[in-house]
Amino acid sequence: MPFDEDIYELRRAKLKQIEALGQRAYPTKYDYTHTIPQILTENSAKTAEELEQNRVEVRVAGRIMANRLMGKAAFVHMQQGGQKLQAYVKKDAVGEKGFELYRLLDLGDHIGVKGYLFRTRTGELTVHVEEITFLSKDLRPLPEKWHGLTDVELRYRQRYVDLVMNPEVREVFLKRSKLVQSLRRYFDAQGFVEVETPMMHPVAGGAVAKPFVTHHNTLDMNLFLRIAPELYLKRLTVGGFDRVFEINRNFRNEGISFRHNPEFTMLEAYQAYTDYLGIMETTQRSIEQAVKDVTGGTKTKWGQQEIDWSHEDAGGDPQVLAGAGGSEATAQRVCSARCGEVYGRAASQGRR
Repeated sequence: MPFDEDIYELRRAKLKQIEALGQRAYPTKYDYTHTIPQILTENSAKTAEELEQNRVEVRVAGRIMANRLMGKAAFVHMQQGGQKLQAYVKKDAVGEKGFELYRLLDLGDHIGVKGYLFRTRTGELTVHVEEITFLSKDLRPLPEKWHGLTDVELRYRQRYVDLVMNPEVREVFLKRSKLVQSLRRYFDAQGFVEVETPMMHPVAGGAVAKPFVTHHNTLDMNLFLRIAPELYLKRLTVGGFDRVFEINRNFRNEGISFRHNPEFTMLEAYQAYTDYLGIMETTQRSIEQAVKDVTGGTKTKWGQQEIDWSHEDAGGDPQVLAGAGGSEATAQRVCSARCGEVYGRAASQGRR
């Protein structure tokens, strides 16, 4: 987004005025009692009468995403944890200084509010604010509300802004975290040992790719950022670790776009005393389990196409296929095709 020096200086001036009111410009902490998602989970079902009879006191922090001033009162939407909560600021409740502080706030600022929950005439769950604490000033304005952040390249370069303006993007990050956790649990349950191997290699091996080159000053030698962990993982199997895996970064100095990053995460695993069919079985079952853990089922959609990630015994087990009258070669071809299909789907979705 283009830098607007006038807005920047105006907000810096507001920050000095906020300090003059006795608020810290850069506070180090805020003692909250609830998060916004917690408030919504625990109180969304409560009626106005229930909230009035059993007052719920809260201290909650968030970023201002909407602001409506109406004379001596105002409604503010605060966002935190990917969810929004309305706050009602009334001059009579927060006092002269508190309302003056409110007037110096901008969209994007972080605040903490203390008060109690109630429902407005329209039924919206709201915090009736009794105290405002300033937490941080957004010196550069957020993207305009209605057009938002739509430029794809900008969204990927400034992912933090994308997260603020497009809450659904947060789900991508959360699902990725669940995916990695699921894969780690699965391989651990199968007896694999997770390891970390060197990031700088004397030889760019384990794959065919153009490496990034760096220099080790103490040893006075060039090294390569790894393009794959393969060689070191295989050495561990030689050393007696029958099952090893690693989830870590790789670097390939080839092209870049919002769909392709030369720095990426890879899971690579090695398993002794089996053949390629065995590791295919491990791979497919790990993918199926990950889909279950992330989505709650075995089916996902890519555009209009539904993908079934379930492991079908007759379609995924070479011994079952061979035992049912098929040859081992036939079983291998079917398993190869099926594993390739699953890998292709995963790679396609991974580029999203």
